[in-house]
Amino acid sequence: MGQTSSGGSSRTLVLPGDPVGEDVEARAPYIYVDDRGVKRAAVPGFVDDRGGKKVFVPLESIYIPKPGDIVIGMVHSVGVTNWFVDINSPYMAVLNLQDFLGRPFNPATDEPGRYLSAGDDIKAKVLAFDRTRNPLLTVQGEGLGKIVEGKIVEIAPARIPRVIGRKGSMLEVLSSETGCEIFAAVNGRVHVKCPNPEVEAIVILAIKTIEREAFTSGLTARIRKLIEEEKVVRGVGK
Repeated sequence: MGQTSSGGSSRTLVLPGDPVGEDVEARAPYIYVDDRGVKRAAVPGFVDDRGGKKVFVPLESIYIPKPGDIVIGMVHSVGVTNWFVDINSPYMAVLNLQDFLGRPFNPATDEPGRYLSAGDDIKAKVLAFDRTRNPLLTVQGEGLGKIVEGKIVEIAPARIPRVIGRKGSMLEVLSSETGCEIFAAVNGRVHVKCPNPEVEAIVILAIKTIEREAFTSGLTARIRKLIEEEKVVRGVGK
């Protein structure tokens, strides 16, 4: 195990099989209890000491939907009255035509393929999920619906908190230094809308760097410097 510190907090890197401590907040499947009752890491991660509250943050994870999550999904296939949506999870989600329209649909004229096709991206909320059937999505809400511009960047779901940063600090750096609109969804997809392709390329490079170096300290300052240097190299402003 190794330890780093940043901003008054400390992080201890743990590998699969390492004990994490009984006072550490964690959940399956990223933590398990061995036959001696010792709580151990099942995946690489770090124990984050947040002012006396210790939390295990996995560096590898899969996205398990829960009601209320805002996700970015890609239409996988079109049904008779719905769409099946890939939400970067073991579970395929469903979006109903009536929900998308916000009104009862007319089966004679309202065909799902008229509104969304396979490969289209959407921003949606998980309305219901209990592991016995597909997660149900809704696009009824501010900012939800079909994504018509920008680019989707896919990263490991476990890295999303690092892309956001504490109190949104990393997102603030990414957006203020580039002028891009950035939304990081909990299911490991980031929607980026930038003024031009050059700035978009810088943001994508920064996001991928965050994903790769998520467990290191001083990352926010390095990302700011990376963006500044890339803007000079590419000859672009904010």
